Amino acid sequence: MVAGGRVSYSSDGKALQSFTAGLFCGEVREEQCFPYPSVLTEEDREFLPILVDSTTRFFEEKNDALANDLTKTVPDEGMVGLKELGMFGLQVPNDYGGIGLKNTGYARLTEVIGSYDLAVGIVLGAHQSIGFKGILIAGNEEQKARYLPDLASGEKVAAFCLTEPGSGSDAQSIKTRAVQNPDGSWTLNGGKVWISNGGFAEVFTVFAQTEVVDGKTGEKKDKVTAFIVERSFGGVTNGPPEDKMGIRASNTAEVHFENVPIPAENVLGEVGKGFKVAMQILNNGRFGMGSTLAGTCKKLIGQAVAHATERKQFGKVISDFGMVQEKIAHMTMRTYALESMAYLVSSVMDQGSSDYQLEAAVCKVYGTETAWYVADETLQILAGMGYMRETGVEKIVRDLRIFRIFEGTNEILRLLIALTGVQQKGAELKELQKVLKSPLKNAGFIFQEGAKRLGHLTGMGGTADTLKGAHPELASSAKLVATGAAAFGAEVEKGLMHHKKDIVDQQMLLRRYADVSIHLYSMAATIARASRALSEGLPSASHEKDLAEAFCKQGQHHVNTLLDEIRGKNVDAMATKIAQTVCANEGYKVSSPIGLDM
Repeated sequence: MVAGGRVSYSSDGKALQSFTAGLFCGEVREEQCFPYPSVLTEEDREFLPILVDSTTRFFEEKNDALANDLTKTVPDEGMVGLKELGMFGLQVPNDYGGIGLKNTGYARLTEVIGSYDLAVGIVLGAHQSIGFKGILIAGNEEQKARYLPDLASGEKVAAFCLTEPGSGSDAQSIKTRAVQNPDGSWTLNGGKVWISNGGFAEVFTVFAQTEVVDGKTGEKKDKVTAFIVERSFGGVTNGPPEDKMGIRASNTAEVHFENVPIPAENVLGEVGKGFKVAMQILNNGRFGMGSTLAGTCKKLIGQAVAHATERKQFGKVISDFGMVQEKIAHMTMRTYALESMAYLVSSVMDQGSSDYQLEAAVCKVYGTETAWYVADETLQILAGMGYMRETGVEKIVRDLRIFRIFEGTNEILRLLIALTGVQQKGAELKELQKVLKSPLKNAGFIFQEGAKRLGHLTGMGGTADTLKGAHPELASSAKLVATGAAAFGAEVEKGLMHHKKDIVDQQMLLRRYADVSIHLYSMAATIARASRALSEGLPSASHEKDLAEAFCKQGQHHVNTLLDEIRGKNVDAMATKIAQTVCANEGYKVSSPIGLDM
């Protein structure tokens, strides 16, 4: 339906209100960002600082991240301490023995954890962010009552079992299979790889192929189903801990299932709807990665600044040198943007929205790449000291490398963002085609569309002054987002008209679409947050304004470069040819620069 306002559509026909989806349609849905939300109650504001303080003290006094890295484990006393703090059930409702935090409260705790020990963060995250998250969001009341109390207390630890040797990002291709028995129970066989907590978990969310009969056609098809599996069922074994580059204190192992009996009541969700359950879990859990890594970045910036303001070279502290100042400024700008997005997404979730999958994916992509950038620059500022184990920076660098890979590689998530956004634009164009068949009945909408497209062509689009929620001192930055969105929407439309259904195969183009939307969303989030600081007269308001303005100017440069590449100023054809040649040659094979070809 089009009357009254602009909407985007999901694959099942439901309207999407997502900020990022709107960007693909050339729109800035500022109600999704402005005013920057505040969702904590007075009770939250009293309780959360107490929990943050106790968690901080635990990591300061009882957790030795470098020792954990050497021993490749979190010691028993550390696990006990985490359980006593309630860290294994942060979002489990009080009725089931958990702390019952909102998403924003959970984000704040993960930020603390991310600033101290990412490996411990993986143990806890694999347990509750994905391990038993399916029970929390898709389980029935009986399943919740049976499993959540022991999981919330840490009496039992959970793991998420999706990845297999032949199926990483392509989750639909899993081979693990569950066969239903005449009494309704199931028998599970197969194996999973790289399972966090796999060596000691007692409860597993397992995804397996199952035979499903189409109710209309009678045709039998394989579809993924999610199951709650207990180690105590029998037939569940695991391999030795993997020897990893980073997050070494977390346990990662293969998990094997041999004739595992599963009760009928342990199907999670519906039979054949397991892929949907998996996506719900991953989409819901990704937002926490942004807040976790914001904590990591803030800790690293503190280390970089402490060193830069003390280290002297050529008679000056190195923080006085322009290139060091440039690094610190860009590290801080990007961290401010990440933190702004992470808490914006958590707040939108707390307000009851179920349309956050794109923004959660943006947080994961931007967060993991920002943390890598900040860690690398911190190591560079610390120079030789940063390369030494004692500072802890080299450990963080090793720990961070996996974050761009697990829970959806950044390449796959860029495709998710771009293809979902393109789908919204495609649905809008189909709607326009429909109303053009009855122009008199839909004259208002047609004139609106005409004005919007004329605006795209002239650079005077209707969205150019729509960020009314931005503080007046940030008006110029707000206009960058609005004009960027209008130009982006026009390019997405052109791409759809040119490539039609084949656009799904244009991965270099889709990557650029995703990156434009990531830049624009991060810019909007920083403007919204800095606007609140200015409006409320917060002590840091002037500094936040500087951060937002500088970040948006840099973001505009990135957006304009990407739009030029989308318009054809790229080397995509040559890149394809070069890559195909290298693969055909089975590696780098060119003539020797000194004439000594072997």
